[in-house]
Amino acid sequence: MATKKKALQAAAGNAGAGLLAIEDVFSTYLYAGNGSTQTITNGIDLAGEGGMVWSKPRDTTQFHGIIDTERGVSNILITNTTAAESFISGAGVTAFNSNGYNIGFGGAWNLSGYNYASWTFRKAPRWFDCVTYTGTGANQTIPHNLGCEVGSIFVKRTDSAANWAVQHRSTTNVDGLLYLNLTNAEANGFGTVWNGRATSTDFTVGTSTAANTSGATYVAYLFAHDPLGPSGDGSDGLIACGSYTGNGNTSGTNEINLGWEPQTLIIKRSNSAEDWIMTDVMMGIPTSPYGTYDRHILKPNTSDAEYGSVDYFNVTPTGFRLTTNNSQINASGGNYIYIAIRRGPMRAPESGTEVFAVDTNNSSKPGYTSNFPVDMAFYKNVSGGENVTSARLIQGKDLKFDSTDAEGTNSNATFDFMDGWNGYTGGISSLYSWMFRRAPGFFDVVAYTGNYTAGHNISHNLGVAPEMMWVKKRNAASFWRCYHKDLGNTKALALNDSGVAGTSTYWSNTTPTENVFTVGVDGGTNSSGDNFIAYLFATLPGVSKVGSYTGNGTSQTIDCGFTSGARFVLIKRTDASSNWKVMDTARGIVAGDDKVLELDNTAAETTFDLIDPDNSGFIVEGNTTQGMNQSGASYIFYAIA
Repeated sequence: MATKKKALQAAAGNAGAGLLAIEDVFSTYLYAGNGSTQTITNGIDLAGEGGMVWSKPRDTTQFHGIIDTERGVSNILITNTTAAESFISGAGVTAFNSNGYNIGFGGAWNLSGYNYASWTFRKAPRWFDCVTYTGTGANQTIPHNLGCEVGSIFVKRTDSAANWAVQHRSTTNVDGLLYLNLTNAEANGFGTVWNGRATSTDFTVGTSTAANTSGATYVAYLFAHDPLGPSGDGSDGLIACGSYTGNGNTSGTNEINLGWEPQTLIIKRSNSAEDWIMTDVMMGIPTSPYGTYDRHILKPNTSDAEYGSVDYFNVTPTGFRLTTNNSQINASGGNYIYIAIRRGPMRAPESGTEVFAVDTNNSSKPGYTSNFPVDMAFYKNVSGGENVTSARLIQGKDLKFDSTDAEGTNSNATFDFMDGWNGYTGGISSLYSWMFRRAPGFFDVVAYTGNYTAGHNISHNLGVAPEMMWVKKRNAASFWRCYHKDLGNTKALALNDSGVAGTSTYWSNTTPTENVFTVGVDGGTNSSGDNFIAYLFATLPGVSKVGSYTGNGTSQTIDCGFTSGARFVLIKRTDASSNWKVMDTARGIVAGDDKVLELDNTAAETTFDLIDPDNSGFIVEGNTTQGMNQSGASYIFYAIA
């Protein structure tokens, strides 16, 4: 069974019990400090399962703080110093909950006026463990519960000052030693800090102050190396701890294949003194060429605020690609170790509200609210004007559905929010935004580079074969190319105009699969060296429907398999000139006149009775001038519950 298909079935509970998805055990959570108390609800069960929370203010000089369930609330360790743990009542994490944690005051956690990034690791086999122990002064074996190969271990003495000792499976020496709080190159820790590589059940510490002084207390954080997961095919792998050799190339030729797309990366050059690098797609890793909102990087060995304006790497559907010759990341001949954590969610959504939302702009909040992390959005002025789309992978840039223009710079196109995006800050109430989250079986976003070769396969993480795709060249003018399953792999539409479906080689006469889509010898989908963005849509029972119908001139129900009707409907006639009609319940899908926008132009919304509500989907009305049900006409549609 193919990897992506199996992942989607596992998400639906069809691949056996006990499989974990990344959203069960890991969360990146961004928030604003308030200087008092607040609850972080990220869906991670720390109260029942245990784990660790790592937090850092993004926009000020302040330490990285770690608190875990083994040592208890308010017991703070700092990654960028040798300091012993400190207990500050009411500071840091003040309670571990079944769906997150509470925080009090404290620099690494909740200063008023600052923005924070936090990473929550729940204890689980084949993923992460946290153990405490007391030193003996002689070689000592410490049990753990990973049950698989150990990728990396961070050990810290808690009762007194000591360096953070790091073991990683890919160091040159079997007992290679790095320090999380220092820039040092790899040293040989044999007989002092480590005594051999960790096993699937335990690790052995030597006699050093950093790991095993008699009577001292320690905590160890263990990260698995399990990229293939319990299935052995990568469909349920959550974490990879590996290495690569730098090549000094800035054009992205150094690509690390994980088998899945990462969310969080921790990287350290091991054969020379360099900072540790930590970044996350929630903070921002837009694909090249980057915009004004650049890659935002933190350094666990310093208290520095995050920094951007760097083009270090891109994430890909199967790993990450290095786009710099900076010595911290990709010096020619440099040895580097990494910890990579998979992007989620891995489970298919159960309702449309988990992955799609519509909101209006106002001046009391930044941009638009969705109640989930947004991966792609577009906004339009219903009074006429703006018609803009952007995505997390290209944040800092935007495109226009009604235009062939190359992407432009847009400093408002930011996605570092847990519950929306900042598409426009003007507080114009006539601006609406439609927001999508990437999720198996529902929607995916892929950035790729063309090669002008027939049969160029592009990997994706939709988990099923895409049924509709919107593709746009980013760095030069070009039509939006639209694939639809009911038009087939030899035809396409232009998303930015009203034209009919035409025969093309855009898709290299190849139907997409659950793993890849294919582009051909065409400048709009595959010109050599150019950058592209692709939005991929699919039918997910009860959530979304990609389909088609033939008009009957009167009225007909389009059954999408929903139970409470469609909240969003996009319709396009394919055999005659016709605009891309957009309707939604936020503006009104009613038994009467509906508010209708057209995706391919900037015109103000109009009022027509095009569709009516129906619990199974929607009803298209009869033979009107603007109708979407002309007798004998062919139509495609996309609907979301």
